[in-house]
Amino acid sequence: MTDSAPPRRAKRWSLRTRLVVSIVALLAAASVIVGLVSVLALQGFLMDRLDRQLTAATGRSEVAIDGDFGGELVPPVPGIGGDLPRVGVQGPFTITAEVYGGLILAGVINEEGYLEGLTPAQSRLLATVPADGEPATLSLGGRLGDYRVAANQFAGGRVVVTGLPLSDVQAVVMQLIVVVAVVTALVLAAAVVGGIVVVRAALRPLERVAATAAQVARLPLDRGEVALAVRVPDFDADPRTEVGQVGAAFNRMLGHVASALTARQASENKVRRFVADASHELRTPLASIRGYAELTRRGNHELPPDVVHSLGRVESEAKRMTSLVEDLLLLARLDEGQSLEREPVDLSLLLIDAVSDAHAAGPNHVWSLDLPERPVIVEGDRGRLHQVVVNLLA
Repeated sequence: MTDSAPPRRAKRWSLRTRLVVSIVALLAAASVIVGLVSVLALQGFLMDRLDRQLTAATGRSEVAIDGDFGGELVPPVPGIGGDLPRVGVQGPFTITAEVYGGLILAGVINEEGYLEGLTPAQSRLLATVPADGEPATLSLGGRLGDYRVAANQFAGGRVVVTGLPLSDVQAVVMQLIVVVAVVTALVLAAAVVGGIVVVRAALRPLERVAATAAQVARLPLDRGEVALAVRVPDFDADPRTEVGQVGAAFNRMLGHVASALTARQASENKVRRFVADASHELRTPLASIRGYAELTRRGNHELPPDVVHSLGRVESEAKRMTSLVEDLLLLARLDEGQSLEREPVDLSLLLIDAVSDAHAAGPNHVWSLDLPERPVIVEGDRGRLHQVVVNLLA
């Protein structure tokens, strides 16, 4: 069984970036929707107007064909020439076609008002338009392009097809699309700049709250008395705003933390004072016990061996208890933050004293002391240094 690859972590964006991107995305979607609706509405309006014009032109197509061609039906011939009859009832670029008895007569009015023939393919395409009078879009290709056409059946089975070009409608719609695209791009660019400025100003209170939290994080909250006076400013702790709710909640949390730290420090002070007081109080009775035990053991009294052994044990345990009390007193003093003394200390003499005490405490051990000829002088606390050496020797 093979281990599957860990999923890729999504790209993390800052809140400022997400807000700006969201604003721009919403504005882009709204602009696209407005532009699309505008284009469709304009296209529908222009198509309706063109269809009305096509309906009006349909009635004139039959008159134009009858008047100019006298009802003679011939197959369509492209580019008939300049001697065609002039058609005055229709506008330029209007297509007129007549289908009767399997023959097709079709042409397009040029700019001079003459009727020019269409290609056979274009004529056959016009013949496929249903004769129901409903406008339809037809792509004729070539230089004509797209047309809006309608076919009507008249008396005698004649079908007259009339078409108006869609080029003007398409040009206006395309121009609107270009305008909408350019305006949308400019608006989105302005929205990016404005969004950055607005979001940055809106998030500035949140940045101040974060700065306050960072300041609190740098405080030594784990030891000693802590003056937790840092708070979010009042103008950033207004509960009527979202950021103000965060600031107010943060201030309440700091208040609870300060109360907890104060209670903890008070408890520690009580324990520290108890340890210091107990150590001081225990030193005197322990010294008395050691003194009386040593005095009794060294007196001129004949004591049974078990009593001598018991007195030795009492004296030994009293020394051990005294050492423990001294350690507790030292810990209490260090916990209070008492500064160490700094004075010249002769390390050679300090080592001689420490080894002498260790030799007295452990006479069965062999001690070797190697010191330089000149004394070694350092700056330090003599009592603490002596205690360190004694602990190492022990």
